[in-house]
Amino acid sequence: MLKDQRYEILRVALTEERKKKDLKQSEIAAFLGKPQSFVSKYESGERRLNVIEFIDVCKALSIDPTKILKKVNL
Repeated sequence: MLKDQRYEILRVALTEERKKKDLKQSEIAAFLGKPQSFVSKYESGERRLNVIEFIDVCKALSIDPTKILKKVNL
């Protein structure tokens, strides 16, 4: 899969937000009703998030999705 720099920024930003809030992948996964591997795969770039999943991850992180999108749109 070709990697788009914008997706890399998104992936890194979501991972940093999770770590900044001292949350484990398993905690985000539990909020989403998904296995821990779901979080691991999008954080590593093995899997991409669709728009709805992205919004749900932002909810799990208690952040406004536009905060992350502004980083991607630089």
